[in-house]
Amino acid sequence: MPLLTRDQAQSLIERTIRLSRADELQVSINAGDETNIRFADNRITTSGTADDLSVRVASAFGARAAVTTTNDVSDEGLERAVRLSESLARLAPENPERMPLLGTQAYRDVESYVQGTATATPADRARVALTAIESAKRAGAVVAGFLTTTAGSTAIGNSKGLFAYRSSTGVDYSQTVRTPDGTGSGWAGANHPDWRQIDFAAVSARATQKALASRNPTAVEPGRYTVILEAQAAGDLVQLLAGSLDARSAAEGRSAWSKQGGGTRLGEKVVDDRVTLLSDPWDPQLLSSPFDNEGLPLQRQVWIENGVLKTLPASRYWSQRQNLTPTGQPNSLKMSGTDQTLEQIIAGTDRGILVTRLWYIRPVNARTLLYTGLTRDGTFLVENGNVTRPVMNMRFNESPLFMLGKLDAIGAPARLSGDSNGLVVPPLRVRDFAFTSLSEAV
Repeated sequence: MPLLTRDQAQSLIERTIRLSRADELQVSINAGDETNIRFADNRITTSGTADDLSVRVASAFGARAAVTTTNDVSDEGLERAVRLSESLARLAPENPERMPLLGTQAYRDVESYVQGTATATPADRARVALTAIESAKRAGAVVAGFLTTTAGSTAIGNSKGLFAYRSSTGVDYSQTVRTPDGTGSGWAGANHPDWRQIDFAAVSARATQKALASRNPTAVEPGRYTVILEAQAAGDLVQLLAGSLDARSAAEGRSAWSKQGGGTRLGEKVVDDRVTLLSDPWDPQLLSSPFDNEGLPLQRQVWIENGVLKTLPASRYWSQRQNLTPTGQPNSLKMSGTDQTLEQIIAGTDRGILVTRLWYIRPVNARTLLYTGLTRDGTFLVENGNVTRPVMNMRFNESPLFMLGKLDAIGAPARLSGDSNGLVVPPLRVRDFAFTSLSEAV
């Protein structure tokens, strides 16, 4: 059972609203139970559980608004939070872009609460950690990792009658295996609402194999290479492109989606024909929230379809000003793909660099979406369809927008570790990916 049921959440919101003296009041609740286990140096190091219930109170007097947060849900605690938010709202400057609260909305439920995840025990998590530790020990390597399970609920309600509720569960798992000589490193991870959908042993085997295979890397000359980005590495970049999609910044000439001379690139072909990017709360691989943080219902939205920019996310304020339909703020992303496996993509590569994942990614140019960062935890040379040897990590300078215009192959989409909202991206083979320097870091 979620930490807060629908009825309990609605009752708490109604109690808070009755205390309000403001013109408008919105209450947002986050309730959750997070359990975790951490292991390092081939030992379990910590295990813990944290329960949290927070209530966010947003009071408004006309265009003046302020927010307070409390986890004291007694009558006295709620009243203190409401009065404080009202006092701060009266002092706040007017916000000319503030929108009135939404009234009653209709929502379609997303089935993303899995009882088997919520009831996973400390012993279950310990068995997962021991699987990783035993795999590393058999290989003469050392592993560190983190497994967390969450079960919680979110709810939004306001003084205009809106009420939205969602319960969900999640499992996120990742591990890094290092060789004792310090030259090899391998990473693998998994994420899913359902504990039963994760093959923990396969994750351990993959990380261990990468660590062993990446020992004693050799240098290759920096330059432009055909690159095979495993799904995690591809997602590291594709999510940056998705995060740049915004109707207002595009219209105001501040983004990669702005047209030279004014306007936006809507309707233009912007990437390879095979690229479709979408958000869909009910997609079986995503199962994300059906409403945003204002309580606006989210729909299936296709942002890029067959390479063409179809839609840009638009806030309620910008939609009203530009006579658009507000999309809400999407909280999940999927890039469509094929049924081709990573192994098949590698087998079809004459010469290239295989990348496990990327890190320390930083922006260089917002107008072109140029980023720089480093490869990590397994970088390999591919020759004649085979992984032939490990190579040193390298710094890249690349734009995910340009990258998606240079695709050679697309694989099967996979749900990626590290994003609780849902990020699903396929492995990619890309032409002329720019590496600028070598890195001695493992």
